[in-house]
Amino acid sequence: MDQDDHVCLCFHVSQRKLVNWLKREQPSVASRMSECLGAGTGCQWCVPFLRKLHAQWLEGDEPALPVSPENYAKRRAAYRSRLDSSDSAE
Repeated sequence: MDQDDHVCLCFHVSQRKLVNWLKREQPSVASRMSECLGAGTGCQWCVPFLRKLHAQWLEGDEPALPVSPENYAKRRAAYRSRLDSSDSAE
């Protein structure tokens, strides 16, 4: 994933914004990443990825997601499809 690709597709929050926010705010817990433009508060697909970026940052590594934007979007679409089908089953 490139720096300007969106990690949070609901709120269009890029990896670059998240990494810069991590460096500036230095959150002690991953859940605080939602303070970065609402990341992770929409469909919540990106929450595991936000946790991964946070864990990398805590370990002193440069946070980065090793996934292509196309694969990421495809996996998110499958996730949304499962959510939509479970909503219609109720």
